[in-house]
Amino acid sequence: MLTELRKEQLTRLCQEMIKNKSVSGQEGNVVEAIKKGLKELGYDECFVDSYGNIIGHIKGKKPGKKLLFDGHIDTVPVPDESKWTHAPFKGEIVDGKIYGRGTSDMKGQTSAMIAAAAYFAEDIDRNFEGDIYVAGVVHEEIFEGVSARKISEAIKPDYVIIGESSELNLKIGQRGRAEIVVETFGKPAHSANPEKGINAVYKMAKVIEKIQEIEAPEHEVLGKGILVLTDIKSSPYPGASVVPDYCRATFDRRLLVGETKESVLVPIEALLEELRKEDNGLNVKASYAIGKEVCYTGEKIEGERFFPGWLYEENDEFVQAAYKGLKSAGIDAKITQYSFCTNGSHYAGEKGIKTIGFGPSKENLAHTIDEYIEQEQLFMGAEGYYGILKSVYNK
Repeated sequence: MLTELRKEQLTRLCQEMIKNKSVSGQEGNVVEAIKKGLKELGYDECFVDSYGNIIGHIKGKKPGKKLLFDGHIDTVPVPDESKWTHAPFKGEIVDGKIYGRGTSDMKGQTSAMIAAAAYFAEDIDRNFEGDIYVAGVVHEEIFEGVSARKISEAIKPDYVIIGESSELNLKIGQRGRAEIVVETFGKPAHSANPEKGINAVYKMAKVIEKIQEIEAPEHEVLGKGILVLTDIKSSPYPGASVVPDYCRATFDRRLLVGETKESVLVPIEALLEELRKEDNGLNVKASYAIGKEVCYTGEKIEGERFFPGWLYEENDEFVQAAYKGLKSAGIDAKITQYSFCTNGSHYAGEKGIKTIGFGPSKENLAHTIDEYIEQEQLFMGAEGYYGILKSVYNK
């Protein structure tokens, strides 16, 4: 499928995406680069939604299933470019590796999806039943699954392929993620007379101690639903000679299949109620963190930080079609699960849309100094996407 000319074309597209910085909320320039690439590759149309997601569309000659490739185009920042051996925004190729921020997370995968879909449609003269969409998704790094809601609302896909790095293995699930906020409220006082106040941090210390005793559930495939303290803040800050009257602790909770916003808070609420009975002066509440961001389009994006887990059976028809397609591309994929959260939290976890994950490169290269993707991995990823399309559309 990938001729030398196509390999060069795919490499150029990947490099163009890398050259355009796209920290979350600043993806406008890379969207323009993708728009140009979609046109060159013969997509029937592309559109940009209010959040700034860009979606390319290829129409089959007959109506049928809608398949969506999902690749986020935002990246984490580069705090200090001088620490990089290879410039983070040039797309340099050295010893068969393309270097740059986002190469493995996940501009490499997104470029491979864009190219593979175009080559598939070209090779069969669009003689397939259905529609293929490729989405360049914004704001995933800090808000996984939220901007994807806009995409599924517009497209209503039957199948979704998440392109996050999988080392060319087939992913059929993941734990989800929630940020739980616990707040304690006290009474300010001069630190010379602390007995006249209520120290919110002291109250929080007891709460944290008890929360650590909560036994998180466990899933036979996905593992433990971890609950861990990740942040704590008090107010006023700095607290010069003042007893703090407010404290906020944030906990990261890894979610298992079937857990809901209500069920996850049940053991925490029960614990807090017991503590209130023991201490009449305890004023405490638990809730989910609210994320608020501004897209490069100016649109505001907001939502609770609760991203569900999901898992499909190995014998699921879409899983087996994808597995067959990868085999036909010469890829001996293992069927496993992601260890991190992806936009699949929305497609599979919230909407119940058939979803799998497949992508070239190693997940531990993401967010690193001198991030890279091997060209051979990039090419094999494209071959894998092409193979999945052939299998799904019976070509």
